[in-house]
Amino acid sequence: MNKILGFILTPVFYLLFGLFLGVFHPVQWMCYKIFGYKAHKKSVDYLNFCLTYCNLFLLNSISFKNEQNLPVNQPIIFVANHQSMYDIPALIWFLRKFQPKFISKIELTKGIPSISFNLKYGGGANIDRKDSKQAIGEIIKLGRRLKENNWSTVIFAEGTRARDGKIKPFQVGGIATLLKTTPNALIVPVAIENSWKIVQYGSYPLNTLLNLKWTVLPPVEREGKTTDEIVLETENAIREQLNQPCRSC
Repeated sequence: MNKILGFILTPVFYLLFGLFLGVFHPVQWMCYKIFGYKAHKKSVDYLNFCLTYCNLFLLNSISFKNEQNLPVNQPIIFVANHQSMYDIPALIWFLRKFQPKFISKIELTKGIPSISFNLKYGGGANIDRKDSKQAIGEIIKLGRRLKENNWSTVIFAEGTRARDGKIKPFQVGGIATLLKTTPNALIVPVAIENSWKIVQYGSYPLNTLLNLKWTVLPPVEREGKTTDEIVLETENAIREQLNQPCRSC
């Protein structure tokens, strides 16, 4: 049933998703060039509201749970598992008061309406995976912006998407670099569930009748722990939320 519905509903989803990207591209440009960062951010927020709720046209439900009393006057490093490109719009929309920034491949800063413009001018880090020196430099610059502006960032610590939903071991490097430049940052795990199933059959048809979940978990206590221990604890918190075996417990 899910797949049959997908054949019918996927064109509607793609039409609306593409329409929002096209409409918001000139809106972003005008907001950024004329009114500055705050107006641009507001346009990005509403773009990602629209992109997130495009899932309703696939008959997918959206659940975002955040019971944590997180500060807005302190940098936050949200560490999440990564299942598909559809993870991102909900994170931008539901975490909007924390002004989340992303670490992205530099190739994405060209050719994609709305998304490329935001990556280029939104304050995140755009890294060249073939140039480690450039990548580290960009992450350091991002850390400084987090510290100066009390922004947050979202890191997909697996380094790639888990296409079957099973969490891969988290990488330490990017988080360690950010912690050096933003020593007062909170580390907050975010568990993403069922997003991988949207593209279970590939880009067509998309899957339907899914319960998509994003859950913000309690911050990880950093005092007296190495970065490796912090990252492992963060990974295991997400694994526990998703009922997957802990690593090195």
